[in-house]
Amino acid sequence: MPDISVCTQHLRRLAAALVIALGLAVAAQPARAQSVVVFVNGEPITALDVDQRIKLIEVSTHKAPSRQEALDELIDEKLKIQIGKRYGLDIPDKDIESSFSAMARRAGQTSKQFSEGLGHAGINVPALKRRIKADITWSSLIRGKFPSVNAVGERDVLTAMESKKTDEKDAVSFQYTLRELLFIVPHGSPPAAFEARRKQAEELRHRFESCEQGVPFARALTDVAVREPVRRTSLDMGAPQRAALDATAVGHLTAPEQTQQGIEMIAVCAREKAAGDTIGMAQTREAMVAERYNAQAKRYLEQLRREAIIETPH
Repeated sequence: MPDISVCTQHLRRLAAALVIALGLAVAAQPARAQSVVVFVNGEPITALDVDQRIKLIEVSTHKAPSRQEALDELIDEKLKIQIGKRYGLDIPDKDIESSFSAMARRAGQTSKQFSEGLGHAGINVPALKRRIKADITWSSLIRGKFPSVNAVGERDVLTAMESKKTDEKDAVSFQYTLRELLFIVPHGSPPAAFEARRKQAEELRHRFESCEQGVPFARALTDVAVREPVRRTSLDMGAPQRAALDATAVGHLTAPEQTQQGIEMIAVCAREKAAGDTIGMAQTREAMVAERYNAQAKRYLEQLRREAIIETPH
């Protein structure tokens, strides 16, 4: 699955919405009988499936869908997985778990903690994983069966950028070497504990003048985790994070930020100009690919709908 793709963006947005759901005091709904609502090419969708999907949509979109809207999404999901299997795209469970774990990491939690939080919010974890599987399957299928969705040439990009401001066109992309530092705060600690750790993080930030000297010093501190170096480009991150890193001198730390695990800072160990597209070009190319992908995916799904046998039990 590509690092920057429609599927990846969709899952990130879904993950962000689900993080909010973890704070909701919602009791799980009582299970409905496993009555079949509809068969899709012989495969059943039950009333319980519809109930679970309503809850998932409501949390991720902040809107309460109708039962028909939830059912339509489940039908589409069935069709996506079925056609994927026809083309040999049965996504391994480990890939589904990897995407689920990535959602948990973005929430600052382990997979187990994330699962428990979703359960307390009334969200069925297996149902969420089926949706993840359908998204990955569909993205792989559309990009493999219709390679033209990715065929956006440089001339197309430059033409689309003519109306953009000069600073948007020419913003340079950088490649960073980064290290995450986490001042750990135990789960359930009061706000005062986070504030105390923030002060300790600020003290380290003022003393941190290079990764070579600062990282060993940070590792010697109590309950401070230092992640292994990672390399990322400007194109891999959103504008707020790019701005924070660009404002941080090489060898120094970004401002402390509170997460569910504690107080986090990022060490900028290296920053080099990256080859290839400028930020403006990359964003324009990505938007054009997404537009082509969405149009092609819509047409193909409509075709699958026309060809499918969708039956309501008597």
